[in-house]
Amino acid sequence: MTIFRAACALLLAMPAVACQAGQKPPALSPAGLAQVPLSISTAAGKAHSFTVEVARTEEQQERGLMFRAELAPDAGMIFPMRPPRPASFWMRNTIIPLDMIFVRADGTIARIAAQTVPYSLTPVESGEPVAAVLEIAGGRSAELGISEGDKVVWKD
Repeated sequence: MTIFRAACALLLAMPAVACQAGQKPPALSPAGLAQVPLSISTAAGKAHSFTVEVARTEEQQERGLMFRAELAPDAGMIFPMRPPRPASFWMRNTIIPLDMIFVRADGTIARIAAQTVPYSLTPVESGEPVAAVLEIAGGRSAELGISEGDKVVWKD
């Protein structure tokens, strides 16, 4: 019985130890993806904050934001690309328009494909090697004054 109590005490203490060590587990989205904070700093000196889902695996990246009926104004999805490479996305089974923001390795925005067309099979391309693609609600880039050359920062 003593071994059982010791094991239970150890299990109960583990989350506290992890939190003390600064190892907070990432929040998960309803889709089961890690969520991280992301900010975009504009040339005008404004910063915009988002909470984005991270599509790390090939499967997660293939599904992306397909079948989603809505996307909050401060939400999105980031697709890290290691190593950086030319990216090509489409809107197959994507119900809502999106702004696709292609991000270079230094964090600057290379290209914004605004208001992509739902269900389109036409490729949307980065035009150069990128380290990530950020998808946010269609039209948000223009609303917030986000443009090419602005800086994107997230904790991966």
